[in-house]
Amino acid sequence: MVVEGLAKSYGQLHALDGVSFEVARGEVFALLGPNGAGKTTTIEILEGFRTRDTGRVEVLGFDPADKATSRQLREQMGVVLQELAVEPFLSVRRVLDRHAGFFPRPRPVDEVLHLVGLEDKAQKRVKTLSGGQQRRLDLALGIIGDPDLLILDEPTTGFDPSARRQAWELIGSFAERGTTVILTTHYLDEAEALASRVAVITGGRIVADGTPETLGGRDRGTCRIRFRLPPGTSADALPVAVERSDDGVIEISTDREIAVLATLTSWALDHQVALVNLTVERLTLEDAYLRLVGDAAGPDARDPA
Repeated sequence: MVVEGLAKSYGQLHALDGVSFEVARGEVFALLGPNGAGKTTTIEILEGFRTRDTGRVEVLGFDPADKATSRQLREQMGVVLQELAVEPFLSVRRVLDRHAGFFPRPRPVDEVLHLVGLEDKAQKRVKTLSGGQQRRLDLALGIIGDPDLLILDEPTTGFDPSARRQAWELIGSFAERGTTVILTTHYLDEAEALASRVAVITGGRIVADGTPETLGGRDRGTCRIRFRLPPGTSADALPVAVERSDDGVIEISTDREIAVLATLTSWALDHQVALVNLTVERLTLEDAYLRLVGDAAGPDARDPA
């Protein structure tokens, strides 16, 4: 997938302003950003549901704006939207049977029901499902066609922790089989668990792009070393400068963690002092994300989609 210089305006409002990124086959790519940042507009352009003003977009070798090839593209793409859009009086199985007919090589309905944990709800009407079960049905509709590209828009909203983990395993299994996954989510732990690469969009522009480990300089700069000293050992005895000592918990900030850790552990071994619960913490993905989006993290009206 290639997106170059993507732009979209609504009157005087620039929803997207030169968005560019690439996604490799089999990659899980997370597009993160605050409400109104341009995520929905970007996703709808990739899906072919919304036209762009300028820029180049190639999805599975097709231009999603080309009506002549839209059917070929849709047959290779699965989409999980934020809201369920099926008739509430149909049964779960009937919904999946009908949707499977839109694809040339659909997965067996019973297999999909098992994958999303809805076997016992197959004959139930959609309107009787709980919110979490409806999101499972959304996911089932997205994978029934065995797609080469799976677009997931907030896929685990309403899931309990166990269901979220199961969904993560399912999404990961698709990526292992070579399916490309585009993911939007407000759960940063979800992005960190699933994505091989993350882009942050705010104000209609991509402000950062990288792996979850390196985004926003997470792999560089200051880290925090924390541990607890045993009773009777003072922080003043330590061979390195201490930033804070609170109730016996020592905190050290440094950009030379290897050298500091070597000095600390050598001292602890020489003096037979335990460094209890020793941890090294770098900037979390949430910290990096909030720094990147800044004041734009609150809702705005940039993305009317």
